[in-house]
Formats: sequence, structure tokens, C-alpha cells
Amino acid sequence: MRKAISVNKKSRGRPKKAGGVYPVSAVRLSPEVGAAVDKWAGSQADTPTRSEAIRRLVEIGLKAKGK
Repeated sequence: MRKAISVNKKSRGRPKKAGGVYPVSAVRLSPEVGAAVDKWAGSQADTPTRSEAIRRLVEIGLKAKGK
């Protein structure tokens, strides 16, 4: 007797979230602000991505505001 052919079942429903455990916060930047963020990122030793640069700049702003 032949063995049954195994069938890969496709998952259904909503796909799992991409990325980490933190929620995504999308922002719209004017071309001028985007260019300023990119320029700042380029001046950093490790040249962060735009997303990482925005995270760092937000942290810097929040720390400065808390003083």
C-alpha cells in the first residue's frame, strides 16, 4: 500500500506582526525635516537608519524637555 502524499497546509487568517514587540508609530516628515534627520544620522559615528535616528532624536528631545 502506498503512503499518502503529505500536503503542506497553508495558514489562513491574518499574518503575524512583523518587527519587534513595540508598536509601530508612523510619522510624516516634510522634505526639509527628513533631510535634517538624514544629515544628523550621517554625522553619527555608527550612521543609524532613519528610523533609529528618529528614535534617538526623540529621546534627546524628551531628555532635554525633562530638565
